[in-house]
Amino acid sequence: MSTSQPRTEPSTGPGRFPVTDPATGEVFDEAPDEQPDTLDGAVDRAHRAWSHWRADPQARSSALCAAADAVVAAGPELAPLLTREQGKPLAESHAEVARTAARLRYFATLTAESQPIADGRPVRSEVRWRPGGPTAAVVPWNFPLQLASAKFAPALAAGNTVVLKPSPYTPLATRLLGSVIAEVLPADVLTVVTGREPLGARLVSHPGIRHVTFTGSVPTGRAVAAGAAASLARLTLELGGNDAAVLLDDVDVERIADRLFWAAFRNCGQVCMAVKRVYAPARLYSQVVEALAHRARTVAVGPGLDPDTRIGPLNNPAQRDRVEHGTAKALAAGARAAAGGHRLDRPGYFFAPTILADVPADSAVVREEQFGPVLPVLPYDRLDDAVAAANDTGFGLGGSVWGTDLDRAEAVADRLECGTAWINHHAELSLAQPFAGIKESGVGVAGGPWGFYGNLRPFVVHRPEET
Repeated sequence: MSTSQPRTEPSTGPGRFPVTDPATGEVFDEAPDEQPDTLDGAVDRAHRAWSHWRADPQARSSALCAAADAVVAAGPELAPLLTREQGKPLAESHAEVARTAARLRYFATLTAESQPIADGRPVRSEVRWRPGGPTAAVVPWNFPLQLASAKFAPALAAGNTVVLKPSPYTPLATRLLGSVIAEVLPADVLTVVTGREPLGARLVSHPGIRHVTFTGSVPTGRAVAAGAAASLARLTLELGGNDAAVLLDDVDVERIADRLFWAAFRNCGQVCMAVKRVYAPARLYSQVVEALAHRARTVAVGPGLDPDTRIGPLNNPAQRDRVEHGTAKALAAGARAAAGGHRLDRPGYFFAPTILADVPADSAVVREEQFGPVLPVLPYDRLDDAVAAANDTGFGLGGSVWGTDLDRAEAVADRLECGTAWINHHAELSLAQPFAGIKESGVGVAGGPWGFYGNLRPFVVHRPEET
């Protein structure tokens, strides 16, 4: 095979599908294409493993700490494989592996506490907590390991077993992660299944699954909810966002420009809670556009395995084409590309980091989630108008306010309609805090004790007071 000709459909073996390197557009490996009928066995084994796994919280904690150690030890192998199939810079892949291990350690420390109920009756009532059973976790391709651990770490800590399905764009690192963890956990406590649709649809609608947790698009999330309804499984959905950054008129543009840029362009903009719109005061608008455009024009773009790369490719051609189409429509409607605005003439799925100025407020790049390296910057005259525009979206994941007067910035942040609001930074989360969106950004809570208890069910015991 000539390396100059991308091989997008290899002659894979039976029951396999190709995996492509987004930095080259060439297939470099393959993964098992498991069929829906194989899920019955996986779910059945998860159910049988659950009866033992849920019994001993201390043993679970020790096992999860051992799993964290195993993930760290496998980091030198996991991170390059993640970069190869996802595209992100190697440093970001190492950070994702570290975050995966840290999440396992965090949830290993949590235990469910019984809670007495005092209601004035001569009865002693107590709320205890029980795991619900096998959990289906379906994760996307932007943070395959981190989002997988965000689902399986609290579920396992709570005493559930997990059947995990990664995106067919990024199955390899997740399969490796699953095998690394399986070496230190009891058999069938965590099972990774890979394959193309309808594998995911069959998993979330499987009658043996009691909780479905999914991260992805709104349309797919609705389909997941419909599938889970068949067995009335509990749902946790994280469905993306269109986060706005509101800059106040006292903001120090040069001081915040780097943080603002990377809040939008980390992982090539493929972050659900990335900054996807910037609202700047009219008198600072040109300065903001130029500060961001300068960084977009000069940042190193290339293959993630190149140590000099800061921004890699988009993960797949469909996403590259979507970003390109939305940008072209905005430019045709009168927007100006202060930087970028086009795909790069090289192999792979590269799109130039793009800053759009003079963007019509009703453009798709403003109204919808771009999920790529494109950032529209819009001016405002009145702060109330900027807040109203920031809230004028069907999404409600995150938002941020940037300014020098922190009390004023906090007051503005309190007006944003979203699950998390940051001041002078964006998309930074502690493992101990809840993560949840409103409106179309999701259902349920991840992170911290809230995410832990979301994997448990209350069980109430009543007994009479002793006489």
